Amino acid sequence: MTSDSLKKAALVTGASSGIGEATVRALAAEGWTVFAVARRAERLAALEAETGAVGIPADISADDDVSRLLARVTEAGGIDTLINIAGGARGADKVGAASTEDWEWMYRVNVLGTMKLTRAFLPMLRAHGEGTVLNLTSTAGLAAYEGGGGYNAAKFAQHALTGALRLEEAENNLRVIEVAPGLVYTEEFALNRLGDRQAADKVYQGVEKPLTADDVADVVRYAVTAPHHVNLDQIVIRPVAQAANHKLIRKG
Repeated sequence: MTSDSLKKAALVTGASSGIGEATVRALAAEGWTVFAVARRAERLAALEAETGAVGIPADISADDDVSRLLARVTEAGGIDTLINIAGGARGADKVGAASTEDWEWMYRVNVLGTMKLTRAFLPMLRAHGEGTVLNLTSTAGLAAYEGGGGYNAAKFAQHALTGALRLEEAENNLRVIEVAPGLVYTEEFALNRLGDRQAADKVYQGVEKPLTADDVADVVRYAVTAPHHVNLDQIVIRPVAQAANHKLIRKG
């Protein structure tokens, strides 16, 4: 493969909603070839019709799906950029009341999913000569908080995976970027975590301007379109109202 043959081609996971969906739109608007990956086929079809992205339904934690995904992307010409956005949180229990099922789900999606996609596409990215991997982690992976143990653990692990990958792949001219958002208002994140719309709305109550999916997607777009020798190792992005995980300004 040559750099020219795979120029501006990305695979984006978590593409059926939120930051992943916004990232597909942002890169497609820049003229990239974008492979949009998520489990919900109907939402991918709508995104494909809107943006021209190639929607590929897949579960990134399932080995067979990852193998099919790699084959499909290879046949379509390959990528130079892998953007791992799929992830999420479930529950807000303290460690002493932790749900094993919730913790296993968070680890499987945030950590093992990222690892499996990255492992599968590394040979392609190395062969390209100027490959990029961008992992969307979270400020939850940088500082722990009460009721966040499972999500903290998963995102700390994903953060560590990202750091190790950067060290291991520098000799292959592979750029490894971490984007760690704080409070982002999306349609599903808090709802999926808490399972109740009223509880989800309280997460953002009184916060005048939380980040949006488009805000984060714009940072992702900037990071992967910068000249390849520029590596934004770690980008922490928060709303001004959130000075730290434990300090959030609410009004009213």
